[in-house]
Parts: sequence; structure tokens; C-alpha cells
Amino acid sequence: MNPLSSLIEKFSSLRVLVIGDLMVDAYTWGKVNRISPEAPVPVVNVIKRESRLGGAGNVVLNIASLGAKPYVCSVIGDDSTGETLQGILQAAGLSTSGIITEKGRPTTVKERVIAGSQQLIRVDSETEAPISVASSKALLEQVKAWLSEVDVILFEDYDKGVLSAELIQEIISLAKAKQIPTVVDPKKKNFFAYSGATLFKPNLNELRDGLGLEAAAIAPEAIAKTVADFKAAQSFTGLFVTMSERGVYMDFATDQLQIPAHIRQIADVSGAGDTVISIAACALAAGGSAAQIAELANLGGGLVCESLGVVPIDVELLKREAGKI
Repeated sequence: MNPLSSLIEKFSSLRVLVIGDLMVDAYTWGKVNRISPEAPVPVVNVIKRESRLGGAGNVVLNIASLGAKPYVCSVIGDDSTGETLQGILQAAGLSTSGIITEKGRPTTVKERVIAGSQQLIRVDSETEAPISVASSKALLEQVKAWLSEVDVILFEDYDKGVLSAELIQEIISLAKAKQIPTVVDPKKKNFFAYSGATLFKPNLNELRDGLGLEAAAIAPEAIAKTVADFKAAQSFTGLFVTMSERGVYMDFATDQLQIPAHIRQIADVSGAGDTVISIAACALAAGGSAAQIAELANLGGGLVCESLGVVPIDVELLKREAGKI
């Protein structure tokens, strides 16, 4: 069997702890036949509504689609959106035992109104305020309870307040003591809070913005030095940068490599980063090499871009395509 295909086969024995910001992606589909007499805006006649898991929830779905068992740890609000979110998880056969409800906190929801294939507007209801001290302590206790059960910890940070620098470092320290690898999908607020993580995965824009770099520092001829310097400064074992049409760049331990993007019919790039981090975490936990982690994650990210909307990776499709490499 192809080495990448063999690596994917190992995913079914993995247990992956996902910690981060859960949210709901809500969609309203309809038709537009007229402009409102009240304002120069279209009137949408609703055909259907749907709620899906968003944020860290899409990573959880990708982990499950890959065959691994996801453990979800997050804080949401005590509102109807929070109830919807937990209902979606339960309907997917996923446990909600690691989800903490905080009184008075809104659960993040991103509502999209779509007419035909055109998105007309997005309305976000959320807070970026830090979770309470009590919620943070409860989350940490849940992580501690699961440490002996999981093979890798994945931080899915959307800057919505669940993860703080202090909490991140406590969890990384606990993971190191248990020799559990930690994988990070970062955002700007906590960009420098993950020192000591096993694998840190920004995209090119996040790397530039997080470090406050000029464009020249992420140009093809400069990316290796930029990555190596940041990796050393933060004591990461590996730094994995997704670069859109330029492919991916991996600097892991003593290995450095760049893999070009796969040429595909791009329908929608939404959710590709979630697929990439999910595959990278599983490949790392399954004992993959730097090249295997980068190659497989790069492949999976390209495959989901061929589908319209945010969809988890199809593991059988991933196996078939990996067998061609």
C-alpha cells in the first residue's frame, strides 16, 4: 500500500482533543423578485434555513470524517444558538460532555442570506470578550480529565475569547509532561501565546499580520528564513505555512520542504484551512514524517476546495488521491 494511504489507515485508532471557539454557521436561502419599497435593498423570499457547525466545530467534523474520534472542549452561551449547536453535535453522533455553558454569554453565530448562488449579507452575533475565570477553570479541568485518553491536542483559535494566553500555556505544559503533541491553528490575538507547541500552522497572511511583516519577508525567496527565525524564537518543533496557490512550506525539526499546490477546479476555498489542520494533526499523531504531514494536508486542502460551501473531507476520496502520489 502507498505510504500515505497506510498513514490514513492509522487515523481510525486516533483520539483527537479539539479546544477552541465553537460557532454556528446559519444559512437562509431564498429568491429575490423585487426591491423593498422601504429601502433600496432586495426582498428575499425564504425557501429554507439551515444551521451547521462552524469555527472549531468544522474541525471536529473533519476529524470525525477522517475516522478519528474527536473530543470537543469549548465554552458557549446559555442561549438558543448554544442549544442548536449542541443539537447539531449530538445529531452527528458526537459528545457534548466537554462543552461548558456560560450564563449570559452569547454563542457565536454567523448568519448568511443567499439568493441563488449570491450571498447578499452576513450578520454576525458574537462576543470576543474572554470567558469567565470559572469557565476557564472548568475547561482546564476537563482537559486534565481527558489527557490520558487522547493522542494529540488541536487548538482551534478564532479570537472569540475561549482561549487565553495563560490557559494555552497551561495546556501545552500538561501535554508536554504527558508527551502529547500539540497542533495550533492560530489567529492574531494569541499569535505569540503558543511557544513550545509541536506544530504551528498559520496561513501566509496570518504569518505576515501576526509578525507585522512587510510583503518582502514572505516572498518566495525569503519564506524559509522568516519561518526558521519564528520557529526558533517560539521553540516550535515545526512550523507549517499554507500559501494558497504557492502550496505549503514545512519546517519541522531538521526538515525543510515546500510542496506546490495541486492544480484543481476551485469552487470554494471556505473551510480548507480546517481540513488542512485536521489532517496535519492526525498525520502527526499517527507518526507521519514532515513530508507526509505536509503532502497529505496539502492534498486534502485542495480536495475540499472542489466542493461548494464548507464541507468536511471525504476520507475515501483522500485515500484514492493519496494513492496516486
